[in-house]
Amino acid sequence: MDTRYLQTFREVAKCQSFTRAAEALGYAQSSVTTQIQNIESEFGVMLFERWGRKIRLTPAGETLLGYAEQVLALLDDARVNLSEEAQSGGTLTIGTVESLAAFYLPPYLQIFRQEHPRMKLMLQPGICPELLQGIREGVYDLAFLLDRVQDHPDLVSINLGEEELVVIASPEHRLASRKTIEVADFAGEDWIFTETGCSYRMQMEKVLLDSGEPIGSSLEFGSLEAIKQCVSYGLGLALLPKLAVLEDVRQGRLAILPFRHPEIRVYRQLVYHKKKRVTQTQQRLIDLLQTGGKHAVGQ
Repeated sequence: MDTRYLQTFREVAKCQSFTRAAEALGYAQSSVTTQIQNIESEFGVMLFERWGRKIRLTPAGETLLGYAEQVLALLDDARVNLSEEAQSGGTLTIGTVESLAAFYLPPYLQIFRQEHPRMKLMLQPGICPELLQGIREGVYDLAFLLDRVQDHPDLVSINLGEEELVVIASPEHRLASRKTIEVADFAGEDWIFTETGCSYRMQMEKVLLDSGEPIGSSLEFGSLEAIKQCVSYGLGLALLPKLAVLEDVRQGRLAILPFRHPEIRVYRQLVYHKKKRVTQTQQRLIDLLQTGGKHAVGQ
């Protein structure tokens, strides 16, 4: 039986009129009459009887109304629960650069997981060009970048703030005691770079190239920890997000050199495809990041 018939039956019982029920439901009166007749045929009983100018439920109709109310209530509960399940369950695939995954996102993801324990989070590391391509191809639901501000016609990019970049060295390095450092002071120095395609690596390389000063030699690692470890042993300098080195500096393993350059700037950005439907659950994570977690429960 079509459950809409039960809704029609309930409305007729409420209105005590086929005409008013048809108006309330937006049906033709003949359609309401046909639906009630179909129910009566299904159960082999009369559901209504005439009482003056009105109609009223028969004893069989009274009994069926109780069952109809229960069935329709269960269906309403199912719709709500399935909607919430779809919103708060499933998997949220996030592409992110390593430094944000390790040092920026965890507090926000902790709050998010506490609020949405059924949502499975899958973080996949990558460099910015790969992450952007993954968003365009639908590999990721969301991506977090460290790059210049994105302005792509197919993407939504939310700027979460500038991320400070710093040049780090071993505390015993000859430049570690300097008050100020210019690009020329890096002449002949060895460098330990992040992967090819990393946005801030390309910025640093361009600044060094434009200065005309020779670079000693360079190493390349895909791991922040490997880079920091090599720097701490005096194998070269590196440019990394400040948030990724603060604890190492505090413990005396690394030193931040007093160097700043206007062409070396990146921003934390949340990116997703314009055609993607953002669920309420995903929007909650976006809101947490935009407000710095200030509106989180218990904050």
